[in-house]
Amino acid sequence: MTVKSSVQVYNLSGEGIKRIRLPAVFNTPIRPDVITKVVAALQSHRIQPQGRNPMAGQRTSAESLGTGHGLARVPRVKGERYPRSGAAAVAPGTVKGRAGHPPSSQKAVRKKINKKERILALKSAIAATAHRELVSNRGHAIEDVLNFPLVVDDSMQEIARTKQLQEALAKLGVWPDVLRVSQNVKI
Repeated sequence: MTVKSSVQVYNLSGEGIKRIRLPAVFNTPIRPDVITKVVAALQSHRIQPQGRNPMAGQRTSAESLGTGHGLARVPRVKGERYPRSGAAAVAPGTVKGRAGHPPSSQKAVRKKINKKERILALKSAIAATAHRELVSNRGHAIEDVLNFPLVVDDSMQEIARTKQLQEALAKLGVWPDVLRVSQNVKI
């Protein structure tokens, strides 16, 4: 896919005021495979490590009696005239025993990503925003958008009221997509 070398700059009324040259980042080849890989790695950074207490199921006086008692050799709680005495403990599979292979907080859940690969994914994602069909395939409502990529002059930063922003986005053709997003957000 080729990208135009220059693009129209619009004011808040939706009128083209000048043309500017697009930055070189928009000529980066689009690599969905790299973008997917980097997104998966970045999402893994939000996973909180979880594990079980290493002493869980082992806070007991249980010891194995060994052989020659006509009992299984699982560790049994010590004591007499005590409801828990003689009950199997510690071993996985027993009541109040430890877990067999519990989750470990030491497990490496954070995926690493190469620096150059991460930069390539970012450039590739930015370049993809210049293609109407790719943006449309993502589900954005962009039928009324004037141009791709949409470039607006600096007067956008001077907007102080939400009503003014709504009017500007409507004139630029972006408002239907904002409505689409606002209806999908569930908190």
